[in-house]
Amino acid sequence: PTVVETLTRGRSLGKLATGVRVVRDDGGPVRLRHALVRALVGVGELWFTAGSLAIISAAVNRRGKRLGDLLAGTYAVRVRDGARAEPPLIMPPELAHWARTADIRALPDGLGLAARRFLARTGTMSPAPRARLGTDLAARVEPYVSPPAPWGTHPERFLAAVLVARRDREYESGLRSQARQNEDRDRLRALPHEIPEG
Repeated sequence: PTVVETLTRGRSLGKLATGVRVVRDDGGPVRLRHALVRALVGVGELWFTAGSLAIISAAVNRRGKRLGDLLAGTYAVRVRDGARAEPPLIMPPELAHWARTADIRALPDGLGLAARRFLARTGTMSPAPRARLGTDLAARVEPYVSPPAPWGTHPERFLAAVLVARRDREYESGLRSQARQNEDRDRLRALPHEIPEG
């Protein structure tokens, strides 16, 4: 189980059949240590107790975690069959000017990914959890953005503006880097291939 979950990034054959994937608490793919902890604890809670400990643990945990998940920092999520592309992020018009001048270079990749995943599934969330999670993510992102967004900005619009600005800047930076590489390559091709004899 450890090898299979590690290589498939949290999807064993049974999980594939039931449309379930194991992910880390931050939503990222499981790694070897996560799969190993789940497998080792699973021997006790699934085999020795006929799954009763896992059922009790999952029943009292809001994310349905069994003991192995609690110790490994993972949980199981249902994934849709035929993965659909995430909707594109669009810059909120009222934040476009602010986003052009905001400094967002220090935003950690993991936090940016968590915000992107949240925005991708807002349409399927209940209003109360959606508002709570959006406010929490916006509060976690805000210390990495300067100057802060205009007062009263909706958390989801703030997150979208930050992610769009970051994406566009990384794209532009990639284009500039590619252009520099092309210029360097052209200069190298123009150099003589032999050292002239003096």
